[in-house]
Amino acid sequence: MKTKIIGIAIALAVAFGAVANAADMKGLRSSAANEPDAAPPIHKVIEGVKLERAYRQQPPLVPHNTDKYEIDVKVNQCLRCHEWPYSDQEKAPKISDLHYIDGNGMRRDNVNGNRYFCKQCHVPQNDAKPLVENHFQPASAR
Repeated sequence: MKTKIIGIAIALAVAFGAVANAADMKGLRSSAANEPDAAPPIHKVIEGVKLERAYRQQPPLVPHNTDKYEIDVKVNQCLRCHEWPYSDQEKAPKISDLHYIDGNGMRRDNVNGNRYFCKQCHVPQNDAKPLVENHFQPASAR
């Protein structure tokens, strides 16, 4: 009986000690666990300038802001300007014919579902600084 009481007392002491130290606990990101993370910096979108691709198969960067574009299962606002025949009317680049080919290699009239969500590959151009030093140059600059 005496050992049970001692065991319970030790368990309570450990529990209260853990609660007392929780305020000082640091996460892997080196901020206190109860502090919210700082918002990431917002980079200005570079509009109206078409940056060249760094390599041949690179998806083109978007030269305008797309923050308020609705893209979901029912609506894709990118296609209002970039899908044929609207691209001619809007004077916008037409999406690649490869976007219409399904998994079996068959050409379809609608954009393939795997390529429907444009922002998974195409991102706006911005003024963000490189995260690491980089000496890469596009092939055309060599």
